[in-house]
Amino acid sequence: MSPDELKALRRELGCTARDLAAVLGVDQQTVLAWEKGELFPTKRHVEALVDLQSRGAGAVPKAPRKGASVMELLADPKIWAVVRKILAHDGLRREVTKLAERYPDPNDDES
Repeated sequence: MSPDELKALRRELGCTARDLAAVLGVDQQTVLAWEKGELFPTKRHVEALVDLQSRGAGAVPKAPRKGASVMELLADPKIWAVVRKILAHDGLRREVTKLAERYPDPNDDES
């Protein structure tokens, strides 16, 4: 896959180099080096890129922007899929509740 093809694919998928790197399990700098022609993706990565292309724009999860508003985060369908699972499964709800105890409540910062 050429650097131009890779750039075009990333535009087609509507993702950042960071998002693509995360889904491929490489560093963002590696994706950027591929796009500059400094490095080239391995056969395994090319196959993964072709698979992503066949699945379309929704195939690459987008990392929330720093400072994304609560409304932007709530617009993510993946959040609602998780919420549905938490509501439907008691064991998962207990595990998530236990896990959440380790994290501060963002509302506590609104003083």
